[in-house]
Amino acid sequence: MSNIYFFSGPCGCGKSTLAEAFAKHLVNQTGKKQVYLIHGDDFHAGFVETDDKDAFFVDGQASDSLLWNEILKFNWECILKVARLALDRGLDVVIDYVIEEELPLVQKLAKEYDAKLYYVVLTASEDSIRQRITKRGDVEMIERALFLKNKLDNMLENQGHLFDNTDKTVEEEVEQLALDTYIV
Repeated sequence: MSNIYFFSGPCGCGKSTLAEAFAKHLVNQTGKKQVYLIHGDDFHAGFVETDDKDAFFVDGQASDSLLWNEILKFNWECILKVARLALDRGLDVVIDYVIEEELPLVQKLAKEYDAKLYYVVLTASEDSIRQRITKRGDVEMIERALFLKNKLDNMLENQGHLFDNTDKTVEEEVEQLALDTYIV
């Protein structure tokens, strides 16, 4: 039986950092030979856009650029296809990406593969998120991150799956992650 470990949360909460450290932990501490790590943002980064934002519109209509909802759908299709390829090979999968309404897609994937699904929603204090995003130079993301923090912290399906990593090192996060409490 394979496992799917999904780390969600707002921008700047440390999803990618924890997912990577956790994948290493699985390999080094639990005897797994390999796990497959999927950073959802890698698919989003594949969309290269012009610096000239006015070029997106021609006669008031969007040009050949995909709209955000199409990009999001594409990203999820990629995440799920790559996860299937890894699960087909019997690997555990560690994924990090923001889940807003997509949890049923991940639950369906787990059911298809009779895989155990661990769902962890990272959260942190607003100040911590601001500091992390500012440090990495993405200050334009702060407003979106705080919006997502509020939304994800208050979603009914996320209750019992929130993990506050304010003022924790990634080593402390891995150590304190009580996985059995995050099973879906």
